[in-house]
Amino acid sequence: MSRPGATVMKTMTLNLSETDMAIIEALADKKGLTKTSLVKQALRLYQTVDVRLERGEKVYFEDEQKQKSEIVLL
Repeated sequence: MSRPGATVMKTMTLNLSETDMAIIEALADKKGLTKTSLVKQALRLYQTVDVRLERGEKVYFEDEQKQKSEIVLL
């Protein structure tokens, strides 16, 4: 029985290639996160970008020379 106000956690199984799993493991290690925390952060970032694009906003990366690259999601 869960406590009142407690977040109910769901479990999901992902089928990933060795390459994708290696990327997740390397990024999690680099950032000091668990693989679960890394995927949760990536999901929230994707959602934030998607919402802004839906509003008609543009999202960019800018390098040190001030060159901009627009992020485009399908």
